[in-house]
Amino acid sequence: ISLKIDDSIFCETENIVARINMSRNRYINEAIDYYNRIQKRQILEERLKRDSELVKKESLIVLKDFERADYVD
Repeated sequence: ISLKIDDSIFCETENIVARINMSRNRYINEAIDYYNRIQKRQILEERLKRDSELVKKESLIVLKDFERADYVD
């Protein structure tokens, strides 16, 4: 894989990996893994919000139906 990393990010990364005594490859792999987990959580959060909104709308419709049924009796 070939990556084009901004110079400032590359220099900062080089400084960090030297200080923590970790290979650049390992550091980048861990960073991507961490970022992927964050993105998965955000995707899940968006889906849950969307699904919750759908359920909320449907629940309000059902509730109104029940209220109308109570008034008929």
